[in-house]
Amino acid sequence: MNERQQSRRPGGRSARVGAQVHQAVTELIGERGYGNFTVGEVAARAGVADSSIYRRWGSLETLLTDVALTRLNARSPMPDTGTLAGDLRTYAAQVAREITGPDGPAVLHLAVALSGSGEQGVRAGQELRAERTRQLQSVLDRARERGEDAPDALDLLDHVLAPMYVRVLFGMVPLAPEYVDGLVDRLLLTRSVDQG
Repeated sequence: MNERQQSRRPGGRSARVGAQVHQAVTELIGERGYGNFTVGEVAARAGVADSSIYRRWGSLETLLTDVALTRLNARSPMPDTGTLAGDLRTYAAQVAREITGPDGPAVLHLAVALSGSGEQGVRAGQELRAERTRQLQSVLDRARERGEDAPDALDLLDHVLAPMYVRVLFGMVPLAPEYVDGLVDRLLLTRSVDQG
């Protein structure tokens, strides 16, 4: 079975290599920060050839975007609790756990750094934000389909995610559950006051 065939099935060598490379990136960001390592160093730490990384991801920026999105999707999936408030509280709690976990600050720094790392990095950062916004929008659209008055994705970013990100980036942690729930409650209250 060739590598292309292996990449189509869950597990196998391709999945193992992907996990090793992702872990190497996360560790290097945690140790050195964004922009302070090369594809060669990622490959060496992951125990794979540079060519494997270039063949699969094409560039360091594409790899970094994949790492950030994979982590976000795995650790902070889009919930479906049946209510907008439940979805937003669940999602915000997941994000808070992710960004305050052992590798969370490194992944958060990665997501922020992609935007300022040259043309490829800017493009990678835009792709990361566009995909995450699309996922958030699906939660908000589902709420509207149920007849709920959902905020815009940008409002969610401004009122819920940004305060948590700032606190973590500046070392103002932990993010207590009451604080995280309060961010969601204020967003929903502001919506109802604006509509009233």
